[in-house]
Amino acid sequence: MDSSRRLETGDTPLKNVRNNIVQSIRAHRVQDLQDAASKLGHHFLYANLATAQSKQDVLDLIAQQFMLPAHFGKNFDALYDCMTDPVHKSGPQPGFVVVLEQIPANAKFDKEAREQLLDIFRDTADYWADRKIPFRCFYSFL
Repeated sequence: MDSSRRLETGDTPLKNVRNNIVQSIRAHRVQDLQDAASKLGHHFLYANLATAQSKQDVLDLIAQQFMLPAHFGKNFDALYDCMTDPVHKSGPQPGFVVVLEQIPANAKFDKEAREQLLDIFRDTADYWADRKIPFRCFYSFL
């Protein structure tokens, strides 16, 4: 068993969370997830979307808080691209813990838009699963 797997089965809040998943944050605390990512040597990406009203706001906030490159196209396809291939090509990746907190639920960012956003992260989880890299995304709605 490699050391990162041993850690995951130990005392982190990720011990009962499978490697490549997008799920509600539920009882997890953001700080605990960040600490677990640090302990495992994984990237921790956090975006608080509480002030977003529209798809463009959501993408702008994710771009700012994830520190995406300036050329980020600010659409869902570009978000997927930024979360996958260029990162994979930059070298070996240890894993990812992503938190999308307070995703808006309003007329300008409706259920369909929320599902499209989460689908991007599900597709990203699948991408990393194919490469045997842990990718866990936790989310909450406003």
